[in-house]
Amino acid sequence: MDIEEQRIENNNKILNVEDLNIEILPIIYDIIKGVDKDNHHDNSAKTRDSQDCSQKVLELQKRLDQARAEIRMLPGIDYSKEQQLNHLEALKTQLRLKQELLQKYRFMYPFDLQKS
Repeated sequence: MDIEEQRIENNNKILNVEDLNIEILPIIYDIIKGVDKDNHHDNSAKTRDSQDCSQKVLELQKRLDQARAEIRMLPGIDYSKEQQLNHLEALKTQLRLKQELLQKYRFMYPFDLQKS
């Protein structure tokens, strides 16, 4: 599958917030733990820890970029806050009207169609 087909497939896939894979806290913890290490005596260990931290920072950057890409694919993310609030209000109005109709017709027609 080439890149264009992957892009089309990703655009057709609808993501939910629950589907997002955004786990950055373990990497941040590893970075902080690596910075807090006390290896002032051994230069080779200090260099190795610095390289490990640099690798973790690159991994964090990669995960953040992936998270940004996934968030851009969420439905409705391209709407402004005002547009989202207007849409929410319209949905609430529809829900209220449907509930009123259900209440109105609930007792109007009996659904008991048993024949004697």
